[in-house]
Amino acid sequence: MRTLASRVGLHSEANGAGGSTSEGKRAPGATRVCERRGVEEFGLGVSFRVGAGLEAGLTEGRLRGPSFVAPHFGVRVPAGVELPPQLRYAPLLRPGDRFSHTSAAEWYGAPLPAGERPVHVTNGAGLIHPRRPGVVGHRDARDAVDWLGLPVSAPDETFIECASLLGPAALVAIGDYLVLSPRIPEPGRPFASIDALRAAAAPPRRGAKRARAAVELVRGGVESPRETRLRLLLVGAGLPEPVCGYPLHDDDGDVVGWFDLAWPERRVLGEYDGDQHRTSTEQYERDIRRFDRAADLAWRVIRVRKHGLAAGAAETIARFRRALA
Repeated sequence: MRTLASRVGLHSEANGAGGSTSEGKRAPGATRVCERRGVEEFGLGVSFRVGAGLEAGLTEGRLRGPSFVAPHFGVRVPAGVELPPQLRYAPLLRPGDRFSHTSAAEWYGAPLPAGERPVHVTNGAGLIHPRRPGVVGHRDARDAVDWLGLPVSAPDETFIECASLLGPAALVAIGDYLVLSPRIPEPGRPFASIDALRAAAAPPRRGAKRARAAVELVRGGVESPRETRLRLLLVGAGLPEPVCGYPLHDDDGDVVGWFDLAWPERRVLGEYDGDQHRTSTEQYERDIRRFDRAADLAWRVIRVRKHGLAAGAAETIARFRRALA
């Protein structure tokens, strides 16, 4: 799963004066957007303070005109450019500020429940909370880390912060994401280890109790929040703990395919079928080959879709219970 920044293909430094990633490279798309909107010549990023725009040579009339929108008082973004909330707020960050809670989790690319959320900004000692519509301020002395050019809470800290805002299943899904080592390596992954999350949750603080309970359900090898929900549904119903992200091998030791959940001693596999399994012909063909080869090796594959995690949850549990009996 890509981070939020890589999905939008845009980046702006906190002071609004650049478009580089944490490795010092200009983010894909940033130059193209700025050129199209006529601000590249002024050396401005995709979001910037009004004062920076004036210093760079933009006029007050142009900054108030239809070429720009104001996501926050004193900030401008070229009209028509869609930016995540972190980049819209980034020019307002002060030294010692960092994005935190769900705003940090989102910037890391972690899965979050659908819906609008405020921007969470944590400031260090001596700074007052930001008071702006749609922004929630916090105070904490812990240091920020840099991820893709923005200061954010460390991954293990982000997990604890989210525990004060999210329900158990959503929190476990974030933990699963943070500890995942993708099969195709990605820089910076995994973001944390289960032991690191457990250590961060040990001291008493807000959200720590919920985080301690959630971290015991976090597992490696989980590639989507729906897989998390399926596993929690089955384990919560008293079924045996599955292996997550299971590589099935044939008699020659070659990998037949990777499967979401597995009970090797029962030769049972569990798969959550997201929309990509239905809408992508290539993915659909790969699935057919995987499932056929698993069947040839005398493994049973149980597939679950969205309905099976909601109204059909009881039926899903029954299907797996019969297979594992």
